[in-house]
Amino acid sequence: MSTSRRTFLQTAALAAAAAPPARSANDKVQVGVIGCGARSQEIMKALLAHPQASITSICDAYKGRIERTMSEVTGRNGSQPVARKDYREILADKSIDAVLIATPDHWHARMVIDAVNAGKDVYCEKPLTFRSSEGPEIIAAAKRTGKMVQVGSQPISSALQQKAKEIVKSGRLGQITMIRAAYNRNTAGGAWIYPIPPDASPETVDWDKFLGSAPKEPFSLERFFRWRCYNDYSGGIATDLFVHLCTSIHFLMDAKVPGRAVGLGELLRWKESREVPDTINAVLEYPEGFVANLSATFNNQSAGETGVQVLGTKGSLSIGNTLTFTPENVREDNRWIVDSWPKMLEDAYYKDPKVREAELPTRRPRTVPATETFRGEGPDSSITHLGAWLESIRTRQPHWEDASAGHHAAACAHMVNQAARTRRVVEWDFEKDDIRG
Repeated sequence: MSTSRRTFLQTAALAAAAAPPARSANDKVQVGVIGCGARSQEIMKALLAHPQASITSICDAYKGRIERTMSEVTGRNGSQPVARKDYREILADKSIDAVLIATPDHWHARMVIDAVNAGKDVYCEKPLTFRSSEGPEIIAAAKRTGKMVQVGSQPISSALQQKAKEIVKSGRLGQITMIRAAYNRNTAGGAWIYPIPPDASPETVDWDKFLGSAPKEPFSLERFFRWRCYNDYSGGIATDLFVHLCTSIHFLMDAKVPGRAVGLGELLRWKESREVPDTINAVLEYPEGFVANLSATFNNQSAGETGVQVLGTKGSLSIGNTLTFTPENVREDNRWIVDSWPKMLEDAYYKDPKVREAELPTRRPRTVPATETFRGEGPDSSITHLGAWLESIRTRQPHWEDASAGHHAAACAHMVNQAARTRRVVEWDFEKDDIRG
């Protein structure tokens, strides 16, 4: 690290420790946005659905995104954003309370740590980390500075997932031993082969700013606009989609991180401007006493339900666009076994009242539990999730999806990717809070 950069971070950290959270005269949370791409545009709209927030600074490596953001944001909630050339200019602005980070994955850890050291609260899009070893560093920085770090995996803030957690905690599912989760697509856009703006060129794209600490590569619009397809900037399906699924699993099950993971991934179809797999399957084993099966393909959007299925001994939950609880209503039937016994033993078996109650159909009228389906109403979960972040900034109480939760959800993806790459079981070291090895 250079002397000037070290001095900048040390000075910012001292200032953050000495001063209380900054607030403007109208008590709005002044937010700087680092990265203004497609997902960031959605997040900014969700953020500005809350009147207590305004956007005052933005930066991006593509000029077209700056132009679009200025036209979309200016005037909303009093927002008058200033375009900055570098994210460190936003961090140096004492009037900014918090930052929203929506950049390629390889930038996340550096920007989050720089931001909290500069006295800013942080909302970072998932995954929180590019490597699992970055997680403990971020957690330590957030703890040392007292800054709120919330990760953007918004489905846990939906009414459906809140209801699902309530059902899980009630015990209605019985013993939960397996969770199945899937995320499937079947389009070029779904596989991140995005259209590239016609005006994109070395004049409108800052290639060096995009690369940062990533390996040096010749200027490439494909790498810039389709960065999730490349190992230098993303963990592919696992870090983009499995992180959503694992965040939900951890939230529903009060689980922390799997102890072991196996995975297989293949690049079968979408080979244009791509390195990462388009199909991946994984199994995660949790010390809490359940196993999670994860799968995703970009080659068929009907290949199993996209969402999470929680399977218990007394019932199941299916969480997607709706939430469905299905009771098990199982009945023992050992007749095919007992029919092979001597007749006298068979007759004696079925004279046992407990056996008759458990295995023989009753003639008495009765009702049995039926499927229950719930649908969500109200604001989009992104709006709710960002509202929780603003509330954390106000109260100084962390949201459930803090730096620790974000680290462990991302860790699932890193374990799966390492298992798929090495064709070996990957284990978690709970003492050092990182992948073993």
